[in-house]
Amino acid sequence: MENKVLNEKPVLQIKHLTVKYGTGCPECQNSLEKNRCRKCGTVWAANDISLEVYPGEVLGIVGESGSGKSTLMQSLYFDIEPDSGEAFLSEYKDGKENIWNTSLAVKRDIKNNLMGMVYQNPIRGLRMNYSSASNIAEKIIAAGNRNAGFMTHRAEELLTAVEILTSRMSEAPKNFSGGMQQRVQISKALANNPSILLLDEVTTGLDLSVQAKVLELIRNIKNTYGISILLVSHDLAVIRMLADRTVVMLDGKIIESGLTDQILEDPQHEYTQQLVHSLL
Repeated sequence: MENKVLNEKPVLQIKHLTVKYGTGCPECQNSLEKNRCRKCGTVWAANDISLEVYPGEVLGIVGESGSGKSTLMQSLYFDIEPDSGEAFLSEYKDGKENIWNTSLAVKRDIKNNLMGMVYQNPIRGLRMNYSSASNIAEKIIAAGNRNAGFMTHRAEELLTAVEILTSRMSEAPKNFSGGMQQRVQISKALANNPSILLLDEVTTGLDLSVQAKVLELIRNIKNTYGISILLVSHDLAVIRMLADRTVVMLDGKIIESGLTDQILEDPQHEYTQQLVHSLL
C-alpha cells in the first residue's frame, strides 16, 4: 500500500473539509470543548478533514458516535453541503475540478455514475416497496440507461453476487431480513460500476453472524471488482478485517492515520490506544 501512495493517483481526494452547525465566531477554533464552541455554541462536525483513497484500496474511518465520520460520508455523497473544502474524483475531469462546486445536475450525475452509497439504515438507500430488481433498475435508469434487457441481466448478476436468489428478485426489501436488505443496498450501489463505494456503518444493528456474512461479502466484492472503498465504522474489529489503511477521527478531526496494521500494533494517540485495547 505504501507503493500505491507513492506511485498512484488517488481515486478520491478530500482537502480541508469543514462542516459546522452554527454561525461560528472569531474565537471558535480556540474555544472548542470537544467539537463545540464554548463562546457561540457552534458545533464543528467536520473540522479541516483531508484524506485520499487509492485504486483498489479500502480506507477505514473509525471513531465514536459524533466524531464526524458520517458527516464526511454525507458531504461526499451530496446529502449535506460543506461549509468549505474540496473533493476530487479521478474519473471526474481527471481529478482536477472540485465536485462540491458543480451544479446540482452534475452532482446527480456523479452520484449515479461514479459513486455508490450504502447507508447504515437501509430505508435511506432502498425503496422498500419496490422489488429488489426495481431498486437496481432505478439506479441504472438514473444514470441514463433504459434498456430493459440490460437492467434485468444486471439485477440478476448483482443479486447473485450478493448471494440473493434470483427467484426472489421480484420481492420487495421490506420482506427481507436486515442483512439481506444491506445486501440489496450493496447490489444497488454497484449497479453502474462506480469508481468508489461508500459504506457507512453497514453492519451496525445486525446480529454477529449476519455481520460476519456481510463483511465477508464486502471483502469478496472488493477482490472481484477491484473497487475502491471508503468504510466508516465505530468498530475497530470491522476495520481490522477489511481496511488497508485507517483514519481515526475524534471530535470532527483526524487524530491518527496509517496502515491498519500499524494503527493496531502501535497506536500513537491516547484515544486510539483505548480503541485498540478494547479490541484485545
